[in-house]
Amino acid sequence: MKKIFTLSVIAFSLALVFTGCVKDQYRVTDEQYWLSKEKGSVVYSSSYCSYFVVNTYNGYAIVRGWNGYKPYLGDNIYGNFSNYGTRNFYNYSEGSVFSGEVVEYWLTYNQAQSLLDYYCR
Repeated sequence: MKKIFTLSVIAFSLALVFTGCVKDQYRVTDEQYWLSKEKGSVVYSSSYCSYFVVNTYNGYAIVRGWNGYKPYLGDNIYGNFSNYGTRNFYNYSEGSVFSGEVVEYWLTYNQAQSLLDYYCR
């Protein structure tokens, strides 16, 4: 009887811990806030590299996706692509917010290709 009680307490505790873990991606409640930010389109995204390339008004930006999240090719993304650092971005195509790190910005097409080769080796 003690074993059954102990096992059920352990199973309940594990279930409680694992149901509390969620991916750092959430649905948007204030879309107008995000639509006022800089817009970019994903022009490169690959399953083997954690970096993706975004084409913005000011040129190309290379962003590193956090928590394994990467947008798909052609997705429209809103956020601040014009300086370095980690921040949240809004994926308009999916209606979700995700975290990423801008590692390069205001690049030409050739610079973006060259740096992507460097980051994805």
